[in-house]
Amino acid sequence: MNATDRTPADLLRSALAADPARPLVTFYDDATGERVELSVATFANWVAKTANLIQDGLSAEPGDRIALLLPAHWQTAVWLLACSSVGVVADVAGDPARADHVVAGPGHFEAGLACRGERYALSLAPLGRRFVPAPPEGYADYAVDVPSHGDRFVAYAPVDPEEPALIVAGAEYTGAEIVERARADAADLGLTGPGSRLLSGLPYDTWDGLSAGLYAPLASDGSVVLCRNLDQANEETIAKRIESERVTATTR
Repeated sequence: MNATDRTPADLLRSALAADPARPLVTFYDDATGERVELSVATFANWVAKTANLIQDGLSAEPGDRIALLLPAHWQTAVWLLACSSVGVVADVAGDPARADHVVAGPGHFEAGLACRGERYALSLAPLGRRFVPAPPEGYADYAVDVPSHGDRFVAYAPVDPEEPALIVAGAEYTGAEIVERARADAADLGLTGPGSRLLSGLPYDTWDGLSAGLYAPLASDGSVVLCRNLDQANEETIAKRIESERVTATTR
């Protein structure tokens, strides 16, 4: 974290410069048994590829709105930071009919068709697998298209930290507001700096869920153990996870 960071993308760049090898997002899905760990470097690589897809594949520009019809998931976290990198607005669980583009996961494909722009589908299968044999009608497959995009991202236009960057639960936040609120939340969540690891079972459809599940750990040089379907894990399983992942704080 750098005191001059003004957007979530700035926070990621600072984390990459400081310690690219440390874990940033460790994802569990207790419905499938999936576990994925992404270091800062690996996460940043996914973000760069996705930002290039947004900028070049979607031809999205700063101020455009992308509806993210996705759960708390490591790929959702990637899209949130990629949107910040380009300067487009990430509208979490937003109205597809009012969005310029839509990114949808299982259970939301029909609703996403209301968007008249480009549409990407995510299978959310383990390891980010592609759809077999094909994505839902009306969608391109993110897993098919994203690998061909570059590992480094340079925005065509500077991202203004005072412009809208996120909409969640009806509230709009600029990039600067996201960073400021995330830094303030970190202490309340028990994130005290490098080495802090927060286990979050909160969904991504509120600010609290997004902050705990991504922004606050990133803003405090910490990391997150992001758990989807945590209600399907018993207390013994959760206790073992907290121990094995060296979790220092929890919110669920």
